[in-house]
Parts: sequence; C-alpha cells; structure tokens
Amino acid sequence: MVTNQAYLFLIFIVNGLITGFLFDFFRILRKSFKTKDFVTYIEDIVFWILTGFIVLYSIFVFNNGEIRFFIFLGIALGVLLYMTIFSNSIIKVSVFVIQFIKNIIIKIIHIVSMPFSFIIKIIKKVFHKPVSFITLNIKNIFKNIKNVKIRPKQAKISK
Repeated sequence: MVTNQAYLFLIFIVNGLITGFLFDFFRILRKSFKTKDFVTYIEDIVFWILTGFIVLYSIFVFNNGEIRFFIFLGIALGVLLYMTIFSNSIIKVSVFVIQFIKNIIIKIIHIVSMPFSFIIKIIKKVFHKPVSFITLNIKNIFKNIKNVKIRPKQAKISK
C-alpha cells in the first residue's frame, strides 16, 4: 500500500514536471515571438486545458479516479522542482535556438529574394520616367479641361 502511494506520488511529481515544462513552452513562445493580447489569452486557455487533461488522465489511469491530497502535493512539488532546477536554463537555451533559427531563415529569405528585388529595381528605373511623364501629362490635360470655360455662342452681327 505504501509503495503504491509512493509510486503514485512519483508519478504526480512527473506530472508537475510536465506541467512546468508546458508552462515554460508557452513562456518561450512569448519571448521568441511577439503576439497580441488575444493570442496570449488563447495560449493561456490552451495551457490550462492541456494541464487539466494531463492531470485528469493521470488520476484516472494511475489512481482509478481517486483524488487524494498527496496528488496535488506531488504536482506542486514537481512544478516547484522544475521551476527551480530546469526552467531558467531551458528557457535560455530554447530562446537562443529559436532566435538562431529565425535569423537563419531571415537570411535565407533575404538571399532568395535578392534577385527579385534587383529585377524590381531595374523595372522601376526603366519605367519610372515614362510612366511619370505620362501621368503628369494626363494630370495637366485634365487640369486644363477643368479650367476651360465654355462660353455660349454669340450671335454674329452682319454688316
């Protein structure tokens, strides 16, 4: 009986470790990618749903659905252990790796897009003067049309 409860206590300490890691996963996402408040709220809801599912699943599978105080004590101890021992190093390493990968992807996109931006610059240089010449002339034509006053025909006086 005591060994079974010690085994269950260890299982729920592992649940706490998983919960702490899941919490850090969302913290890493927030530090690596800027998100709006609405997305943060959704992430929080997803965190609590996943955490609840993991804990309830563990309670039903390992403890036949019986809720005991030591379960919550084990989860709290697991989260505390994770936060004090692993959290800072995992966050630092993960954020560094994500930033490194983001920088590599940005450089690759920049290198791949260079020929396209070069072609666009050439097209702008070639067509800029003719297009601006045409648009300026069209604007002047419409401006002149607006300024022309139509006078009514005057009757000719014959001598």
